[in-house]
Amino acid sequence: MRPRTLKAALLGVVTLAVLLATVLHAAAPARTVKVAVLTPGLSFGEVLEGFREGLSQLGYRENVNLILAVEDTKGTGPDVKAQAQALVEAKPDVLVTVGTSHTVAAKEATTTIPIVFTWVGDPVRSGLVANYASSGNNLTGLSVYSGPLSGKRLEILKEIAPGSRRILCLVAKESIAEISFGLAQRTADQLGLVLIRRDVATRDDIVRELGALPKGSFDAIYHVPSGLVTAHIGLLIERAREDRVALMAHEDELVAAGALASYGANYRRTGQQTARVVDRVLAGVPDKLTLAINLVTARTIGLKPPLAILERAERIVE
Repeated sequence: MRPRTLKAALLGVVTLAVLLATVLHAAAPARTVKVAVLTPGLSFGEVLEGFREGLSQLGYRENVNLILAVEDTKGTGPDVKAQAQALVEAKPDVLVTVGTSHTVAAKEATTTIPIVFTWVGDPVRSGLVANYASSGNNLTGLSVYSGPLSGKRLEILKEIAPGSRRILCLVAKESIAEISFGLAQRTADQLGLVLIRRDVATRDDIVRELGALPKGSFDAIYHVPSGLVTAHIGLLIERAREDRVALMAHEDELVAAGALASYGANYRRTGQQTARVVDRVLAGVPDKLTLAINLVTARTIGLKPPLAILERAERIVE
């Protein structure tokens, strides 16, 4: 199965992405299908809402031609593997997973049921798929490219809050968190920033680590992408407000919730795109990947895409 993966998610800043060439179905699916969803819920709720919207646009109607089984784990906890296994035992036509940790759990639970992942930061480095050209297994989906964008997020934080030097980072025990922090650390070294790392594995860890740091011990908070910390982003927002420091997140709904700024994909749109991938998996139609570049946006932000990239592009917006 070839992964329909968004190789870059610079939504609202630069459109340089691998897009799915998908034709929306005008007619409703002929048969009733069963789709299971494994989601951490909480702040990821918009992903599921977008997914439902996307399915509706494609002609799927719950309790008519669609059975949608949602397992909301309310964060990332020790029972995720068992919850993934329970969904697999229900024998859905497709299993949709939100986030890296939930996708890992689903991958361990089945090698036969198609898994469509979404909101995964780096599926290749996380070991979910072999490469972007071919997954080599039963997984496919969308990547928001959180890892490679980590450095850029830190640069933007420095631009917005130039007085920030000591940056607090809560790093969950998830592969995408380690990948993202490592890339952010490289950028921090170049910018002369000090990343204050605190490792967390549960919500209680987040509460404890935030409580142990006195006011004035850090100048800003950098949200290292992970299912755990994202699910409990409210704790970081509250502390940032109390200390009157900047909080850089990775999704614009988190800005609506109170973070100062974000740079990355959008929950609802990602959910809608995931529905299209699921539709194609159900139809058994192979995908065609298209490299598209928006030169207007590139000029607006002062970016000049390399000629080698432009020559590979199948669509250029001017």
